[in-house]
Amino acid sequence: MSIGEVSGMDVNQPKTNYLTAGFMRMAARVEHIAARVQGKGYLSPSVRDEVRFVLDFLRQAPKLAVDIGGNIGKYTAELRRTTPRIEIHAFEPSAVNIKKLVERFKDDGLTNIVPLAVSDNCGVTTLYSDTAGSVLASLAKRRLEHFNTTFDVTEAVKVIRFDEYWVDRLDKRVLDIVKIDIEGHELSALRGFGDAIEATRVLQFEFGGTNIDTRTYWQDFWYFFREHDFDLYRITPLGVLHLDEYRESDEYFSFVANFIAANRRFAA
Repeated sequence: MSIGEVSGMDVNQPKTNYLTAGFMRMAARVEHIAARVQGKGYLSPSVRDEVRFVLDFLRQAPKLAVDIGGNIGKYTAELRRTTPRIEIHAFEPSAVNIKKLVERFKDDGLTNIVPLAVSDNCGVTTLYSDTAGSVLASLAKRRLEHFNTTFDVTEAVKVIRFDEYWVDRLDKRVLDIVKIDIEGHELSALRGFGDAIEATRVLQFEFGGTNIDTRTYWQDFWYFFREHDFDLYRITPLGVLHLDEYRESDEYFSFVANFIAANRRFAA
């Protein structure tokens, strides 16, 4: 038996270089700050700013908006505040949040609460969350034990492809604004847009840690929007940054980044 075994020490463990460790912590901090300045993990300071940036891309007053992942209606309420005459269709599958949305917009004749989830298929699926009505709720059972969070709350919800709703309920109208915030399932929702994506002027969506759970990558979004003739922008503390090419460094999963996709067909 060795001295290390007697003492409980790992004699093969290299000695800590405190200078190196301190430098690495400082480098990690600089890396984090640099990422946030670029909009990676920035989260944008408020819903008000998100809506403002989206509206800046429109050349005329918007008439129709779709909020996929309405939660309790913060984004929808901000759209209503800034554009009083806009028609809004807010999708939300959580029963707890549906009640809150209905109550919040009960006197708003232009806001339609749609009690459905959106994906690339139709049917019934499971909504997972840490607590009922959680902002983290997802169609994926996320693994967040490293944050001391478990997704043990489940709810059966109806799910549709958006293109069916667009045809049946919206008569294939132009979609001035689309916002998608559904915790990692944004790409699935986009794939269920069908021809509706061509009728979309400006679309805002999130990308970040939730995409680890759904195994989707920034590259998937980049090529999807490139194939449909959209320009991509990332919201940063200094405004919107045009992304002119795909970069592997943009595969950033720490926290959430907000993006805007602008349809070139409506830019002229």
